[in-house]
Amino acid sequence: MAPKGSIKVQVFKGEDFVPIENSKVTIIETGESAPARQGEKVINTDSSGLTQEIDVNTPPVENSMNPGDKLPYSFVDIKVEYPGFNTIVVKGCQIYPDRVAFQQFNMIPVTRGQRQTEQVITVSPNTLVGKYPPKIPEDPNKPLPPPPSGFVVLEKPVVPQYITVHSGVPDDNTAPNYTVRFKEYVKNVASSEIFPTWPETAIRANIYCIISFALNRVYTEWYRSKGKDFQITNNTAFDQAFTYGRNIYDNIDRIVDELFSTYVKRVGRKQPLLTQYCDGINVQCPGWLTQWGSKYLGDQGKTPYEILTNFYGSDIGLETAETVKGIPTSYPGYILSLGSTGMPVRDVQRYLNRISENYPAIPKQAVDGVYGMQTRNAVIEFQKIFNLPPTGTVDYATWYKISEVYVGVTKIGELRSYKSKKKIFYPPIDLSMYQRGDIPYIFYEDDM
Repeated sequence: MAPKGSIKVQVFKGEDFVPIENSKVTIIETGESAPARQGEKVINTDSSGLTQEIDVNTPPVENSMNPGDKLPYSFVDIKVEYPGFNTIVVKGCQIYPDRVAFQQFNMIPVTRGQRQTEQVITVSPNTLVGKYPPKIPEDPNKPLPPPPSGFVVLEKPVVPQYITVHSGVPDDNTAPNYTVRFKEYVKNVASSEIFPTWPETAIRANIYCIISFALNRVYTEWYRSKGKDFQITNNTAFDQAFTYGRNIYDNIDRIVDELFSTYVKRVGRKQPLLTQYCDGINVQCPGWLTQWGSKYLGDQGKTPYEILTNFYGSDIGLETAETVKGIPTSYPGYILSLGSTGMPVRDVQRYLNRISENYPAIPKQAVDGVYGMQTRNAVIEFQKIFNLPPTGTVDYATWYKISEVYVGVTKIGELRSYKSKKKIFYPPIDLSMYQRGDIPYIFYEDDM
């Protein structure tokens, strides 16, 4: 029996989280793994803008476990159509065995007086199998912009709501820029640079590197201080791989939602570490993480923190940013569950009730500040729609996803970010994070 992965599509109006129901989705398997007599599969999105999962033939998982010349993924082409919106086609969506590939479509309405157009997105090969320029080494200790530059040096790193990616080398003024949500950027890069079939500890270690590298570029104003109108490029000689509009994977999606504000830094330094890395096979990079090396350490049962210290040394820690921009209220510092009460519960109830206007599968609830079964059921439905573990509790990842979707569907104009005052150390609530090596975790409570 041929190994299989699956593809799931979600369709939104523009860049907001407003779903489109009954959009027409056409999926065609292509490449060597495709069945000999392959026809089109046509399905429609539901009230949450989602399709069902469609099984796809893939190469064996062994193709992604060691370097080689065999592709670890198969391909599908996806076309989405909806009246009044421009058509989008994604060519070469990559499907791995035993993983769910998520392909998101942000549909743009046809403007008055113009014809409907078709946008084609071609997914670039994963960097471990494609031909990409190796990273040019840099001094990881970046100078901060001098006072006359006009840039404000923040006291501490802040997670931006958006990051602007330049699609080319830094001095190519003809290449386009893409402004995307920071979390979506990290998911895109991770899906472009490593294999989602690897051990989860190795995936986590690589995601910490991707986050830290990007936050270093943002915090030091590396490109903006040079007069550029972007914060990072997608050229691997300078930064990290990024393909606008490509698909991501279920486990990478889940892990980034959990880790997106945690970065690596040297002891005694403020800025996130510029965590440079290479594949370790085609390119050697002593003192940097190697992607294949991290995979093999994951095979040995090493934790993410052990993997990172193996490459960058023992004088590093994992730190969680106090401020996440673009959300109405920061995480309260503890998990909300049955029996919880107070303003954070009321906020969740209010946000979910508003979100349910666009996602009718999420049941309405009383906004009373008491976390009862109605709230739990609403949270579970939200988690199912947005690929979060359906625990029925509001942890760090769920809180920020609810906030992110709420901001998207309400189109809040003036987005505020809140700096926290009181430190709350986390765990002890969830000791499994220590067991995975995701330490130390420090979250913060808002000044209510």
